[in-house]
Amino acid sequence: MPNVGKSTLFNAVTRTRKAPAANYPFCTIDPNVGVVVVPDARLEVLAGISKARKIIPATVEIVDIAGLVRGASQGEGLGNQFLAHIREVDAIVQVVRCFEDADIHHVSGSVDPLRDIEVILTELILADLASVTKQKDRLAKTARTGDKKARAEIAVIEKLEPHLNAGKPALTLDLGDDEKSIARGFFLLSGKPTIFASNVKESDLAALAGGDRDGVVGGRVKQVEDYCATHLGAEAVIISAQIESELIDLEPDEQRAFLADLGVAESGVGTLIRAVYHLLGLRTYFTTGEKETRAWTIHAGDKAPAAAGVIHSDFERGFIAAECMAYADLSVLGSEAKCREAGKLRVEGKEYTVQDGDVMEFRFNV
Repeated sequence: MPNVGKSTLFNAVTRTRKAPAANYPFCTIDPNVGVVVVPDARLEVLAGISKARKIIPATVEIVDIAGLVRGASQGEGLGNQFLAHIREVDAIVQVVRCFEDADIHHVSGSVDPLRDIEVILTELILADLASVTKQKDRLAKTARTGDKKARAEIAVIEKLEPHLNAGKPALTLDLGDDEKSIARGFFLLSGKPTIFASNVKESDLAALAGGDRDGVVGGRVKQVEDYCATHLGAEAVIISAQIESELIDLEPDEQRAFLADLGVAESGVGTLIRAVYHLLGLRTYFTTGEKETRAWTIHAGDKAPAAAGVIHSDFERGFIAAECMAYADLSVLGSEAKCREAGKLRVEGKEYTVQDGDVMEFRFNV
């Protein structure tokens, strides 16, 4: 929704002041795009072991899209334009306002996170319903000629339509693997992996991060957590865009001291970014040496040649084998030599599925 802290949070996670953040609806019109570092404490440990001169973390691209209001699927509040922006992303972070602030206007006149979630979901579902109905009409003529692909697509749409009509997002429809593949081709807004960020004030964060769900704000946070778990099978994290915006100009040591004074162990942004990374089905493996320690992004389930190809296509084309150590082993044993002595350095072939945290070196020939 407008005025829930999206642009403030975007500025915090990108460590910029790129997005305008003001106390009126539709302050953001055009999407703001930034690159976000994925926090990973393992990099510092590996760099220490290798005496690396440089650290290169994994990153994701994040987009700040304007708020949606009731009726967006019919064009309210420039809704069609904003919905098109959502269609282009791989996953959604829905920022939900849980904080009270009389000075910050809410477009619905009151703070009610479940109502806001349902308004957004309804608009995404209505847009999807209009889209699949249009696609079904387009496919009908082709299907009548006996086209198997068109018939398969219509069969999936006929499962989607009643599900969407019941007010349920496409993400929660039980489909087989082949059907899911077809559904992805429809680019459904309510079918995108989603995570929810409950935005709270600075004064509430420490207690809420510690598990306290008493009081008005705590009750709202619990409502969001319970609703996401039971209705959507989605994760909800707690953030304070207010605190994160105050961290932008601080050095890492100052940030840690600031958070410690508040009684908070870690910035909520770190938790959010890691959760988004995994929501996207992304995993990390490492390379490390004196020149640099680097995190490489792969998809869960990728085999060793595909992982090698992330570095260079020649590595995948000429893949021979991968020398591999688990981060957990290397961090404890302290060196490649000790991992080798302990039998923890493995040589893996083309069928090896790379695991998150693997430290790898590739052999290839082209």
